[in-house]
Amino acid sequence: MISTWSEWKRYPRPGRGDNLEAPISPGIYEVRIAGTGALYSFDAVDNLAQSLALLPVGSKSWFGRRDTSDVPDLEYRTCATSSKADAKAAAERMIGRRETYMSGAA
Repeated sequence: MISTWSEWKRYPRPGRGDNLEAPISPGIYEVRIAGTGALYSFDAVDNLAQSLALLPVGSKSWFGRRDTSDVPDLEYRTCATSSKADAKAAAERMIGRRETYMSGAA
């Protein structure tokens, strides 16, 4: 079973102490660049909170610190499901609909 999408939330920027708000359950996440709406990342995962927290954002310097000037302004939303299999099935349907839309718009 699939629930509805959450509202868009600002993705925490390194060094600002922001919190990530996401369920500790299987589901789908979508991350976009706030200014343009361009897709940054999309996936069906076992644990939404953990996957979003581990999302590679920006670049690391030689000293292991993230260069905050390279970090894009991101937003994210989540959609919880009852299992990863449900999340994968829903993600595949969404990708299929997007491809159909894009082929018709071209």
